[in-house]
Amino acid sequence: MSDKKQLDQNKREEPLTLFSRSAVTGFVGGVFWGLIATILAYFNFTEVAPKSYVLRSWTTATWTDGWLGTVITIMILGGLSVLVAFIYYLFMRKINSMWMGAVYGVILWGILFLILDPIFTNIKPIQEFNQETIVTTICLYVLYGTFIGYSLSYDYHDKVMKEKNEHNKQA
Repeated sequence: MSDKKQLDQNKREEPLTLFSRSAVTGFVGGVFWGLIATILAYFNFTEVAPKSYVLRSWTTATWTDGWLGTVITIMILGGLSVLVAFIYYLFMRKINSMWMGAVYGVILWGILFLILDPIFTNIKPIQEFNQETIVTTICLYVLYGTFIGYSLSYDYHDKVMKEKNEHNKQA
C-alpha cells in the first residue's frame, strides 16, 4: 500500500499547454478588467458601461440595469476576452515587449470605438463623448492589452527558455 501511495505522490500533473494558459489568461483578464470598467462607469469616470456594448446592444430588458445584467456582462466579457487572447497568441506572442500589449490595447479600443461604432446604435458616437470618457477608456484598454499581451509573451518566452535549458542539459 505504501508503494502505491508513493507512486501517486510522485506523479506529476501535466502542465497546461500555452494555448490553454492563454485561454485562462484571457478569461481572467476579461473578468478583471470588465469589473474595473464597470466600477469606472459606476463612479462616472466614463459615460459608457460594458453592459452598454454587451447586453444593451441586443436587449432593452429592465434586468440589464441590475446586478444580474452586470454579472452576465462580466462573464460574457471573459468569454470574448478568450478570443482576444487567442488572436494575440496566434499573431504576436513572439514579441517580448510590454509595449506591444499596450499597442494591442489601443488597437482594440480603435476597433470598438471607431470601427464598430455604427453597429452599437444605442451608444452615441465617439465625437459626442466627453474627454474623460475617451481618456478613461483608452487607458483601460491600454492596461487590458498590456495584461493580455505581456502575460502571453512572457509565458511563451518562459517556455522557450525552459525548453532551451532542457535541450542544453541533454547535450
